[in-house]
Amino acid sequence: MADSPDPPPSRPTHRPSLRELEAARARIDGRAHRTPVLTSSTLDRLSMATLFFKCENFQRGGAFKFRGACNAVFGLSDEDAARGVATHSSGNHGQALALAARMRGVNAHIVMPENAPAAKRAAVLEYGGQITECAPTLEARETTLATVVAQTGATFVHPYDDTRIVAGQSTATRELLEDVADLDRIVAPVGGGGLLSGAVLSAHHFGRGVLVSGAEPKLADDARRGLKRGERLTPKPPKTIADGLRTALSPLTFGILRAADTAIDVVSEAQIVDATRLVWERMKIVIEPSAAVAIAVALTTAFAGERVGILVSGGNLDLDILPWQRPA
Repeated sequence: MADSPDPPPSRPTHRPSLRELEAARARIDGRAHRTPVLTSSTLDRLSMATLFFKCENFQRGGAFKFRGACNAVFGLSDEDAARGVATHSSGNHGQALALAARMRGVNAHIVMPENAPAAKRAAVLEYGGQITECAPTLEARETTLATVVAQTGATFVHPYDDTRIVAGQSTATRELLEDVADLDRIVAPVGGGGLLSGAVLSAHHFGRGVLVSGAEPKLADDARRGLKRGERLTPKPPKTIADGLRTALSPLTFGILRAADTAIDVVSEAQIVDATRLVWERMKIVIEPSAAVAIAVALTTAFAGERVGILVSGGNLDLDILPWQRPA
């Protein structure tokens, strides 16, 4: 009988240090794209602010998630990498991890809920990821993943409750701070909190006083409510169109955001759809509803007169059912 695989290494879940942020920056250099920062006079006029859009929809894999996945995969030892990597994801993190694993030449096992967007499922397969389906609940994701990890010995790379992931995501904000001087504020969408936590850390170390705030759908506002109460809330099945933001904060990301007293603004489903369409029409770029949440906040919140950096998180969506074509 063949030997069972050794247990995979436990993932780090401490707040990333400055040294780890620097290491992540060096590790992804030349592997992840340095995405452009765009502007729009129309959106400036509508928001009465000066907006700078860090376009992670142009990142490898179509979303910021590649930064964290790349840092995690290429930070593994050769021995650990040879076992492969595994995660659970509704799409963007899964395809990012599959792509990073393919670049390193190792296997990626992706547990995906049955209702994951078809386009994101197709991308995982295209990048060579091996999909295991599960019911669309957090419990089902976690139990299915545990089985996959036990069978393969793969290293679990959590979508956001992972020091390596948060450190990798921080590089988007660091680049924005380097490319745009004198920002007053940075706004990032928040689901699991990896991108927003990375923004908080980069602003702390490199931002010279820039504020960081989050953007969340009203139908999935567990981060806003939890931070106000001072307790991490468990997710309920949210129905927001922003499918990338249907997860809840993890212990790691909740701790980072709470320590920074991070404010979260919320927007309605109609505002999310309107912002998505506005960007498609006026900026001529494809973004997904999850990315539009931060833009909708900038258009509806009192940031008048501020220089605001917006982390445009991704552009992966089902082109057969556009947000403004969905039934009410």
